[in-house]
Amino acid sequence: MFDLVSVGHLSLDSIFLPNRNAPFVVLGGSVAYVSFAARRLDARVSVVSKVGSDFPAAYLWWLRQESVDLSGVSRTENAQTTRFELKYSNDLSDRVLQLKTKAPPIAIADLPNSLKAKAIHIAPIAGEITYEIAEKLRSCADILSLDPQGLVRNFDENGNVTLGSLIDKRILELVDIYKSSLQEIQAVTSLFDIDSAVKAVHGHGAKIVIVTLGTNGAVVSVEDTVHKVPAYKSEKFIDPTGAGDAFIGSFLAEYVNGEDCSWCSYVGSAAASLVVEGIGPTFFGDKEEIYRRARLLYEKEIKG
Repeated sequence: MFDLVSVGHLSLDSIFLPNRNAPFVVLGGSVAYVSFAARRLDARVSVVSKVGSDFPAAYLWWLRQESVDLSGVSRTENAQTTRFELKYSNDLSDRVLQLKTKAPPIAIADLPNSLKAKAIHIAPIAGEITYEIAEKLRSCADILSLDPQGLVRNFDENGNVTLGSLIDKRILELVDIYKSSLQEIQAVTSLFDIDSAVKAVHGHGAKIVIVTLGTNGAVVSVEDTVHKVPAYKSEKFIDPTGAGDAFIGSFLAEYVNGEDCSWCSYVGSAAASLVVEGIGPTFFGDKEEIYRRARLLYEKEIKG
């Protein structure tokens, strides 16, 4: 029994940061950031993913060194790993995404027979998960969580990414926890007012709806009680990639241990503030530092 299983493509990311001509090529994919963040909090984690023959063995070694279970990761020969190019604006507030290659979708046969978890987080990045997969995962977990970003991304012939609507909204009826950016929840619901969009997702059945807002923190709505979670001010702001994934990974790691949503949210915000201080999924601090930052946020909120 795992605490948290993340399902979606691992990727190879080329990250272009301002004032730098050459990209940083790093391990990517929401499942990587989610897993690393949850492991920092001692959660037992596993990944279900599909990669190509070009996926570096060193990354698999790294994940195993971090005690991430990879029994659900399959390598497809004669296929390529999902690759993205990410180009950030000068102030890091915006980015342009381009899909370079795409691994085969995850199939029912790719799911381990004995899969069981307190929480399963569905985190597609390029349409690799179907409703049927989500339906199967629902039966394997006490809590099902969804980040729909890879289900609302459209790709043109050059791999350029734009956001479109969520084609199959039935997936929203399966999940207990929903997490996305503001732009993504707007795409999912076709509603631009955040309160209306959050209510619409609740209407499909999700008990908890989380909308990450970058440096403005996050909104966490628990059965219509809305809590605004402040961002922890990072000591340095280098690469925002994966901040939302670190948030939900940490949130779920605490939530499955019975912590209340407020505390889980502060821990999520603290973890997100750490990941942006390094490049790629390389800097998550340690458990004590995550909790220290979370307590500072908590105390500030109580005094406020």
